Amino acid sequence: MSLATARQAEQLNAGIRALGVSCTTEQQQQLLAYLALLVKWNKAYNLTAVRDPYEMVSRHLLDSLSVAPHVEAGGDAWLDVGSGGGMPGVPLAILFPERHFTLLDANGKKTRFLTQVKLELKLANLEVVQSRVEAFHPPVPFAGIVSRAFSSLADFTDWTRHLGDEATRWLAMKGVQPDDELQALPPDFQLERCHLLTVSGCQGQRHLLILRRTS
Repeated sequence: MSLATARQAEQLNAGIRALGVSCTTEQQQQLLAYLALLVKWNKAYNLTAVRDPYEMVSRHLLDSLSVAPHVEAGGDAWLDVGSGGGMPGVPLAILFPERHFTLLDANGKKTRFLTQVKLELKLANLEVVQSRVEAFHPPVPFAGIVSRAFSSLADFTDWTRHLGDEATRWLAMKGVQPDDELQALPPDFQLERCHLLTVSGCQGQRHLLILRRTS
């Protein structure tokens, strides 16, 4: 392991401990392998505006893992909408190998990267789908639908309402609490809970909004 990789491993381990997330050594190695792929492919595919690998540890890996307790409390089938470079879907798939994660994105370059991640990390519980969200029709509703900086809450819920039901939880990862967006929620959606997230190395506020459909 290079000195740089060792520093990333130390940073990741400390951040995971701070989050209180249960993560094995093997899973941490998988997370770092995913980060290495992200750094490599980002040079050509522009997967993320974050270029510093150390910043990626906090901004991408730890930020994704910060919602783990709320995924753990949910069902087995999860959808990551507008997954882009795979956040939070890939880290969550690594952390919860017993659950199934579908990563949805309309961008072919991004889904090619995600497919490579699935193959190289041997993530049997991960499915990559290239599609616009409104054109995606799975056979059964998802237990949970998560988005990270994907769109406004109104668009997020409107575009994905056909992918869930009254038992589904919608998890929206945001920066500051989006009060204006909450006011614009469709009438058949309601805020169940808002959590303030603390992520080591991330500047600014982080919030998780948990939404449900009422009808």
